[in-house]
Amino acid sequence: MKMFLTIVLVLVGLLASLFIFILIKSPGKMEPISDKSGKSSDRTLLEKTFVQIGGVKQGMFIKSRNIDLPVLLYLHGGPAFPNYFLFDKYQPGLEEYFTVCYWEQRGGGLSYSAEVTLQSMNFNQLASDAMEMTNYLRKRFKKEKIYMMAHSGGTPIALLAVKKSPELFHAYIAMAQITQQKESERIAYNYMMEQFQNAGNQKAVRALKKYPVAESDSAIGHFYKSPLRDQLMHELGIGSMRNMKSIFWGVFVPVWTCKAYTFREKINIWKSKLSILPKTGLTTELLDTDFASIVPALEVPVYFFSGKYDFTVNIGLSKTYLNKLKAPLKGFYTFNNSAHSPLFEEPFEVRQVFEKDILNGTNHLADK
Repeated sequence: MKMFLTIVLVLVGLLASLFIFILIKSPGKMEPISDKSGKSSDRTLLEKTFVQIGGVKQGMFIKSRNIDLPVLLYLHGGPAFPNYFLFDKYQPGLEEYFTVCYWEQRGGGLSYSAEVTLQSMNFNQLASDAMEMTNYLRKRFKKEKIYMMAHSGGTPIALLAVKKSPELFHAYIAMAQITQQKESERIAYNYMMEQFQNAGNQKAVRALKKYPVAESDSAIGHFYKSPLRDQLMHELGIGSMRNMKSIFWGVFVPVWTCKAYTFREKINIWKSKLSILPKTGLTTELLDTDFASIVPALEVPVYFFSGKYDFTVNIGLSKTYLNKLKAPLKGFYTFNNSAHSPLFEEPFEVRQVFEKDILNGTNHLADK
């Protein structure tokens, strides 16, 4: 009995210590930012703010070393799973070139709210929100146009917004552009099956065989939603990042240690990921829609970033789409040491593209 009580007390103590640690790591404030001289000035900006977008309260982080810089609206993936915590961890340096708005889409993270209905969680509404968000930034920072950048699940939203109102944007930058996600899942599944069979990993092979994607579309949907998909992708280095072998250490822990969020806001990130998103029709819409067919042309310069090892959103499908896409200027950039997130995996190389191509309206560094 004494031993049991001792174990219970130790566990309670550990949990209490962990809770206190997370609270300390949750002040809800971003790390300070300085100008290029290393000093704070009246031109730098560091802000967490909330505005009414699409009839509901939505949140964002805005960061800039100099508010006279061009404005960039960043759309995270998921949808409904913000990744500002990765910017906080890896510091890729977009603020060197832009006043960056890290908007958290309706239903996700800072924008988690009981006001958000499940029916409103669809790509057309999210695209409408993105345009309203764009106009908020244009008015606030007195800019005729801004840059649009999106990652993965945010790319269909950005694509639809830029198609509808090209006059609002200097350019569209997509990291892991989604086109035909159902086909992407088939390719990823077949690749993983082949890799694990060749490696003699029968446990992984048996697990994959529970999802007969060749036989039905519904099996693809179940596979896409399964934790097994992400787990095996990360084992092979074809998931979120080439060197991210664990979702726990690569995603779960960084969310809880990011100081920009309060404890309640961190809870809301997981609520939106695990509770809201599965109940919406976004996953079905994502898998069933051929976005390449819906948007065959854009009236702004287009830049696609893809990691060589990206099977989360297949690089080949993204490249095929850009080859067919009609645009005044376009460039495809393959990052040879990256999987799904070149901005965090090869930030220097990404910054070179922004500095030398995107801000100059050229595509000299693009794949030949």
